Amino acid sequence: MRRVPKFLLSKMVVAFAVSVLTVAAFAQWSNPAEDVPAYHAAPPAATATLPPILHGAQLTGPAFTYPWQKAVYKDAAKVSKVLYQLPCFCRCDRALGHTSLHSCFEGLHGAECTTCAQEGYYAYKMTMAGKSVQQIRDGVMHQEYEKIDLNSIKD
Repeated sequence: MRRVPKFLLSKMVVAFAVSVLTVAAFAQWSNPAEDVPAYHAAPPAATATLPPILHGAQLTGPAFTYPWQKAVYKDAAKVSKVLYQLPCFCRCDRALGHTSLHSCFEGLHGAECTTCAQEGYYAYKMTMAGKSVQQIRDGVMHQEYEKIDLNSIKD
């Protein structure tokens, strides 16, 4: 068995130490709050008109094959201003330019993405339970929506 030369071993130790320090320094200065997807911190202005959430005959076709898809859109329409103030953790703000969870339900994305659907239904249920937007946002940020079984939702 061959021995590792001392100079190579010392270089490996130094490289390992630098790597550990780099990771530690990055963790110290990183801010998880900065990694929150896009959302609006306040409700829309009283004079503002939000884009409509899909409804009626728009909730048919190949994107709506499960009962929960239509139900989630109907419920989302009832809490439109709440959705406007929530982030969407499928990160569609990066990929699709969405500005909040509301954006997901303006088109088919909310029917195609289970994260959006779970968050939308969570927002509806918590609103109906009397929770504030801040409480709902906190729940979304703690991934409480992941507990929702979409297949248990009926239209």
